[in-house]
Amino acid sequence: MSEKSIARTTATSTAGGELESTQGRTTIADTVVSKIAGLATKEVSGVYALGGGTARAVGAIRERIPGSSTNHSQGISVEVGEKEAAIDIQLVAEYGVAIADLAAGIRSNVIAAVERMVGLRVVEVNIEVQDVHIDSDDDHAEANGTGTGSGTGSGAGSEPRVQ
Repeated sequence: MSEKSIARTTATSTAGGELESTQGRTTIADTVVSKIAGLATKEVSGVYALGGGTARAVGAIRERIPGSSTNHSQGISVEVGEKEAAIDIQLVAEYGVAIADLAAGIRSNVIAAVERMVGLRVVEVNIEVQDVHIDSDDDHAEANGTGTGSGTGSGAGSEPRVQ
């Protein structure tokens, strides 16, 4: 873990007390912000999983190890400054959910949770929907022994239809 990944913040919370006072300073690591953002994201209906395919595969293996814990910050990356935070989220959405509404709900929930619990102003929440979960994908994956995936391609050498 690099020294930059541990953020030291001295922001004043808008929802309550101060992180720096005459009695001392509170230091908050990036992992704290990423866990809060991950948990706030999972609370939103329509989120199937966090992270891309590789992160989810590693997470599934990790959860099978006895004594291990769930990685609540999987698929979440954050940049934390002295007073502000920027958050990037990768996720898989449930099929049938309006993705624009899902993104708006996630942004609202993540911003509220981070600002309330940590006292940092969230300047942006970028959301990358990497896949859509379909219940039949689970049946197909179990039958073939593979994970879910979305192979999209239009053939070798063909030009893209949209820009």
